[in-house]
Amino acid sequence: MSGALPALILMTSLAPAVITFFLAQESHRLRNMLNLGGAVLKLVLIVAMLLSVAGGATHEATLPLAPGLVMLLRVDALALLFVSLSAVLWLLTTIYAIAYFGTKAEASRFFGFFSLCVAATTGLAMSGSLISFFLFFELLTLATWPLVAHKQDKPSLRAARQYLAYALPGSAALLWAIIWLESATGPVLFTDPPDLSALEPASLRAIFALFIIGVGVKAALLPLHGWLPAAMAAPAPVSALLHAVAVVKAGAFGAVRVIHDVFGAETVAALGVGMPLAVLASATILWGSIRALQQDEIKKRLAFSTVSQVSYIVLGAALGSPAAMIGGLAHLVHQGLMKITLFFCAGIYDERAGVRRIDGLNGLGARMPWTSACFSLGSMGMIGLPPLAGFVSKWHLGLGGLQAGAPWVVAVLVASTLLNAAYFLPLLYRLWFLPAATDARGNEAAPGLVVPAVVTAVASLGVGLLAASAVSPLGWARLIVERGYFPGVGT
Repeated sequence: MSGALPALILMTSLAPAVITFFLAQESHRLRNMLNLGGAVLKLVLIVAMLLSVAGGATHEATLPLAPGLVMLLRVDALALLFVSLSAVLWLLTTIYAIAYFGTKAEASRFFGFFSLCVAATTGLAMSGSLISFFLFFELLTLATWPLVAHKQDKPSLRAARQYLAYALPGSAALLWAIIWLESATGPVLFTDPPDLSALEPASLRAIFALFIIGVGVKAALLPLHGWLPAAMAAPAPVSALLHAVAVVKAGAFGAVRVIHDVFGAETVAALGVGMPLAVLASATILWGSIRALQQDEIKKRLAFSTVSQVSYIVLGAALGSPAAMIGGLAHLVHQGLMKITLFFCAGIYDERAGVRRIDGLNGLGARMPWTSACFSLGSMGMIGLPPLAGFVSKWHLGLGGLQAGAPWVVAVLVASTLLNAAYFLPLLYRLWFLPAATDARGNEAAPGLVVPAVVTAVASLGVGLLAASAVSPLGWARLIVERGYFPGVGT
């Protein structure tokens, strides 16, 4: 085990965040180099760990916080899945954000909190204990709030207040759950599941419910999802970060940790709390899609799509079968690639064509072919058309539902797919088949905006085409499940 690498990975985003806050507004080149350099270095360090972690090694670092209390950073296969997604998309979003903001005011404040948000996500992914997870979970809340409020207009400030109104009670529920559990079991390490025998089943169910409320706010589970569509008042790079890398993924990742690393699949099944959570996730999947159908703004439609899509991850964890878990973990990466593509494109339509509403997309396919092709790939992936990433996730989730003795999951996935098609296909029809308005504008002379969207769109196609590869997100998810959560069980 190596203690240096986890700490270095965390510092690649934490150090740029701290330094950026003290840079003058006009220090554009230094600020950009600092943030890009940190993102590139993080990727290099992650690549350096890939082979060793694939071989079964782990990397740990500890930081004493108080007598008997330490922060534990641990990079195993599950942590590396999330950290890798964060690192790749941080680099691309940084490139996009530099082009998006240019020399606009308050860039140092934005990039400072932006990198701090990524640092919190990175620390959360590498957390090896419940207390470490909670500390980074709360840092993520504090780092994200200024990003939502970045424009400082009335909609942004209202959205930021709404975000805190949901996040702070969720944090209280999570802290309550941790204190209640650890008062009976002692400190909980994810590598050493706690002995839960000292707690009555009713208490364990209550603790589980508090955990799900705590992480469910960030995962946008029903009825805790209201903050997410409102947060679309933030700039496009923030929307991309919220939906693909940071907040909602932190919640879904937390649900995986709670189910499989705190309680364990067998205990969750014995307590009878897994299937109710799967039903709640399914309801969120369908409700998010229905609400997406009702939106006229592009980002609002994408926001409700996220409410729906992130719950696939929770569904996969809650079902408690190997195939479902593989599908859920793979979707953590797949959804990130597809959704960040869509938000990149939404930002380009806004910045380069002045289009924010769906009825403004008419004819933009001819005027902005690269952006529109990327938007089309992301949309078709979300629908679940083969061979794109979304199809791979849904296929394994369906198999997992059958494995878990819950064939109704297949019906949920079919209904979700039809709803996905209902709210995405009309957008593609407008892009490619309807004539543009006479006063329509739009150009793609902004490679810093377009190239990141092309990269993520191609990646969402590639991870589907190469799903059978051992190094694909699906292959890595299979390694996690077979090595740790369902050892020796065929998938």
